Amino acid sequence: MNESQKERYSRHISLADIGADGQQKLLDSTALIVGLGGLGSPVAMYLAAAGVGRLIFADFDVVELSNLQRQVAHQSNAIGELKTRSAKNTCLLMNPDTRIDTIDEVLDEDTLQTLVPECDIVIEGSDNFPTRFAVNQACVSHQVPLVSGAAIRFDGQVSVFAGHQSDQPCYRCLYSGDSDAAETCAQTGVLSPIVGIIGTIQAAEAIKVLANFGSPLYGRLLLLDGLSMQWNEIALRKNPKCPVCSE
Repeated sequence: MNESQKERYSRHISLADIGADGQQKLLDSTALIVGLGGLGSPVAMYLAAAGVGRLIFADFDVVELSNLQRQVAHQSNAIGELKTRSAKNTCLLMNPDTRIDTIDEVLDEDTLQTLVPECDIVIEGSDNFPTRFAVNQACVSHQVPLVSGAAIRFDGQVSVFAGHQSDQPCYRCLYSGDSDAAETCAQTGVLSPIVGIIGTIQAAEAIKVLANFGSPLYGRLLLLDGLSMQWNEIALRKNPKCPVCSE
């Protein structure tokens, strides 16, 4: 790290669990963020601010007026712009040293199988099961940790799937069906800070995994009831009949 980086990341370096070595791991890391909406916005901003060396933003959508209620990486002057470009501009204003690459198309299985091996972690924030399942498949295939989050109405959930630990569950162990009918915020609505809460936890979990400290949410599903502001935790177990990770 140069002197400027030491100053920028001094509050991380001061933490005994991170220190200079942990910060260097972040600087040397690559993270793929799938979806630059309500969840991906805080993930992208916090990972850029935290000093993750390379970020890959994947989203094919453009910024719309209705997004601005919750997708905090985008501003009014970005309406009509690709979300990846808008988020990149926001993050580079926060930390110009971060390298940000963008993918402005739907991620199919072939693209993911090529892209995921380049990454140290994947953070998933899309709103449909086919994308979630394809991302999980690639992460399991290449043993890359996956941070999964979802939010709808007043509720949210987040978990981390190890990818590199064969005794741990994958995302399909939690959702083993072939449903492609995930509810979306456009259909049912969402309280804007809920996606911020879940996305911020996703960012924190990603940093923990990359810098190798703390106890990430491996094998645990954290559930938020935003109406009562109560948290619940469910232990996740490997599904021996999982179509992705069972032997």
